[in-house]
Formats: sequence, structure tokens, C-alpha cells
Amino acid sequence: MTDKPTLLKVLLKQRHLQGHTAFRREYDRVAKKIEPDLIGGGPSKAQFYRWLSGELATLPYADHCRILEAMFPGWTATELFEPHDGGVDFVPEPPRKADAVTARPSTLPSAVTMPLPPGVADVVAVFPSRSEFMHKLPPHELFDGAQRIRMSGLSLNLLCQHYPDKALLDLLESGTSVECLFLAPEGDHIKAREREESQPPGHLATLTRLNIEALRRIGTRLSPDAQARLQIRTYDESLRFNITIIDNRSCIVQPYLPDARGVESPTLVMERKDGTMGLYDTFTQVFESMWDRAQEVTE
Repeated sequence: MTDKPTLLKVLLKQRHLQGHTAFRREYDRVAKKIEPDLIGGGPSKAQFYRWLSGELATLPYADHCRILEAMFPGWTATELFEPHDGGVDFVPEPPRKADAVTARPSTLPSAVTMPLPPGVADVVAVFPSRSEFMHKLPPHELFDGAQRIRMSGLSLNLLCQHYPDKALLDLLESGTSVECLFLAPEGDHIKAREREESQPPGHLATLTRLNIEALRRIGTRLSPDAQARLQIRTYDESLRFNITIIDNRSCIVQPYLPDARGVESPTLVMERKDGTMGLYDTFTQVFESMWDRAQEVTE
């Protein structure tokens, strides 16, 4: 154990959050804002005090790191777990990030990306997890003002759980078309995915049914013209990618990894380039092929 406190310990003491119960309350408060799925997922008491002791050999899981960075803007998770030289009573300030590389894609707002070398087609950003992606590009920045949204995957939580019903209603009434392709909750492949994630039988199927029903309820509140712009289909095939296509210009793709929840998988952001075949075109074709084979959800 180091004889110096970690920066995290110093910052928590300044906020009177050095106790496990107080910290967990703050953890859940921050999680509610940026990733509601993480509410209640904070560290155990033993884990928490290991965080403060400086005994960790590696950083905590990515979800924990993202919550900590949201708690302490300006500090990275790596910096928070380093020994602090200023003493427990010293008030540290975040380092300046003037030299950080922050390039914005041409149409997707607020994505913090690294410049990519030639040969990476139309990829404009890569995130280590979906939760990190959502932190940089929350759903309202993706969907607000969109004219066409196409999505395929498992339960489509990005739209169904993280985007307000009222905002989706307004989009549809204003002329936006929304096409949602869910993994069939009664099919064989969702059962296989539950086993792969070590989820209880029926867990993912229930979540998917709930999301489908949520969209159908929104449909009942729409005008006749807007109802026609909301389309819901299901497919029963091997689960490979979560695909979101916005306005024939932007595409977000996440592979489904074995033994990992969807929020833990890497996320790629692509921008369509006129006259150039890239990954945007590849994944758009994947979506369209699956959509054509899918079954429409009816009453």
C-alpha cells in the first residue's frame, strides 16, 4: 500500500463522500443522468475501500471509470487512481486539456475523436464501449431533428429506453420516419444470446417485448399520417451487430461480443462519403437485407 492518498480519496474527502454509503448515493445520482442501467451497480464496500487504498493493479471496469470521470470532470480515471502528492487537505485542480485532440465529425455533434490515418474508410470515431459512446453522443444529440432513423439489434435500448417518449412523438409527428428491427422475443436466437450473456432465461426476451410494446403505445398516440411513419419488425437470426442509421448520412455500429453485455462492446461511428464505398455502405446494406427478410409486428 502506498503511503500517499489517491487523488480519488482526496477529492471524495473534500465532498464528504469518503464513506461507502454516501459514495454509492452519489454514484447512483450520476448514473441516473448518464447511464440509468448502471444505477445500483456501484462498487461493494470492499471494492470501494480498495479504490481508496491505492492497492489496485489495474483500473476498475469501464462503467465504473465513466461514472467516476462524470463525478470529477477534467480528471481521467487513470489520474484519479494515482497517488496524490499534495496531501489530503490540498485542493487539486484538473489539469488543462488544451493539448487534447477534439475533432468533430461533420454531422454528428460532440463526438470527441482521434484523427484517423488514411485507409480507415469512413470511420470518424471509435469508442471502447457503448456506454462511453453514449457519454460523448447522448441520444438527444443523435436523434433530435433527424428525418429518418433506422435501427436493428436486440432490444434497441438507445431509442426505447434512453430517448424520451415525448421527443419521439414530436419527431414522428413532424415527419420523421422510424424503422425498428428487434431480435424476435419468441425466437431461438434470443434464447441463445441469453445463454451467451449468462442471463436468466427470458430476461432479454422480456426486455425486448417491453420495448416493442412501448413503441406500439407511442403509435396509438400518433395521428394517422405519423402512425405510418413508425414501422416495427422482428427477425430471428444470429445476433451480430447493433446498427443505427440516421438520415442516410451517419451510421453507428456495435458488434455483439461473446460473454459480454451490449453496453460493454466497442462502438464505431461512420459518416457517408459521396462517391466512396465505405463501411457506411456495407452496414446500410446489412440493415436493408435484414429488414427485407423481417416480419412486421402487427396488432
